[in-house]
Amino acid sequence: MRITMEEVPADRQKPLVDAAVLGFGKYYTDRMLTRAYHAGQGWGEVGIGKYAPIVLDPAAKVLHYSQEIFEGLKAYCAEDGRILLFRPEENAKRMSRSAERMCMPPMPVEDFLSGLKELVLAEKRWIPRAPGTSLYIRPTMMGTEPALGVHASASYLFFMILSPVGAYFKEGFKPIGLYVENDYVRAVPGGVGDVKTGGNYAASLLAASKAEEKGFSQVLWLDARERHYVEEVGAMNIFFVFGRCLVTPALCGSILPGITRDSIIKLAVSLGLAVEERTVTIEEIVAGATDGSLTEAFGAGTAAVIAPVGSFQYKGRDFPISGDEAGPVARQLYDELTAIQWGRKPDPFGWVQVIGRV
Repeated sequence: MRITMEEVPADRQKPLVDAAVLGFGKYYTDRMLTRAYHAGQGWGEVGIGKYAPIVLDPAAKVLHYSQEIFEGLKAYCAEDGRILLFRPEENAKRMSRSAERMCMPPMPVEDFLSGLKELVLAEKRWIPRAPGTSLYIRPTMMGTEPALGVHASASYLFFMILSPVGAYFKEGFKPIGLYVENDYVRAVPGGVGDVKTGGNYAASLLAASKAEEKGFSQVLWLDARERHYVEEVGAMNIFFVFGRCLVTPALCGSILPGITRDSIIKLAVSLGLAVEERTVTIEEIVAGATDGSLTEAFGAGTAAVIAPVGSFQYKGRDFPISGDEAGPVARQLYDELTAIQWGRKPDPFGWVQVIGRV
């Protein structure tokens, strides 16, 4: 795979952003990566050039039939200046699975990783070093063929952009509130709920807006058939704690197989916690919050890492959890996982890749 690199002179580089005002996904680095695919020709060369708008034909497939997939991962700066990536090969593999489901050409895993590392190293001055900050990486692929017939695109654009970020939620590690959606649905088994495609998130926006108007941070989705089984949160997988047992909904074809989810399960087992991946009913969660057997709940995803849940609302009734405080299990898992991600503790799982130094 050939990579061409465009130099960005110092006088044309953007000023770095103060860590205190980063927020999430508001600022972007100087460069981006692009690679085109054409049927019959395959993947072209990788270009790393100046961050700039993408020109699309008005008839591009992505604009009419939503043939689009994406990923999200982070680069971290350790205290000693090492640049760390957390399980990037898993993002590459998941993007390939997403591509196959959306009838798109998979990007070879080794190409994904090579391009990712080159881009991060080219933009390493953007990796923030303040506690809790990181460089968010957004790989995306979309159909670009200008044709209105309903069929898979013959051409695609893969691109990757970088954004220095702080906490995903303005609350930081403080508990968030969830609104249990009982009318709208996110995904069904056999659909694309287990694929990281933009249409899933577009379908969630109305319910998310309703939840936000009611003062909640996120939506907790139930299954589409019976509105009975808990599935996931809008931007995260969900975990429940019953004593020293960690419970999370089993992957069923309509739940995204989160990389943070998988990491938490493996980490919890190593810490001596019991873990159950199974069906979870909303009635079980309501009963547990009512009688106190549900001691904690938290969301888990790349953006937030772990977000404690302080309460949820179901059919107009509020259910507090853990006294609306972050519980000890969520705190322990967050501290252990982020210590590995930022290189503060040894990595017994082989998850972290060192790709250079700032």
